[in-house]
Amino acid sequence: MTSGLIGCASPPPKQFTRSATEFTPCSSAPHCVSSQADEDDSKYVAPFAYKQATPAAARQTLLDILGASDGATVERAEERFIHATFRSTLGFVDDVTFIVQPQAEHIDVKSSSRLGYYDFGVNRKRVEQLRARFNAQLSAQA
Repeated sequence: MTSGLIGCASPPPKQFTRSATEFTPCSSAPHCVSSQADEDDSKYVAPFAYKQATPAAARQTLLDILGASDGATVERAEERFIHATFRSTLGFVDDVTFIVQPQAEHIDVKSSSRLGYYDFGVNRKRVEQLRARFNAQLSAQA
């Protein structure tokens, strides 16, 4: 790895969540999306719905998808919380976190760049791609 790439990595945020069911909010920078943002906010993305699966099956489906995703590393996987990192070919790291919400039958998602101001829509696109794969895999299992 070259020294130029080392500068692209920074430590993860000190805190991802406010509580067991709530993420910390996105910063004002446009490099973050969250299913817990207000629906009329530009940072809003829909959660991953799993009405036809159990919370455990939905969680495992998500972990399988993350495990097969290029540049992804699952850093932490608890019963209701998952933290994954995505590293670009240039060495930039994005944090993607998930909270399984059993009563609501969905998984909340937040994706944010560690560095920079703009992400050129990378985090939104990644979440949409992960959701599409999640929905397709759940449909195939039904």
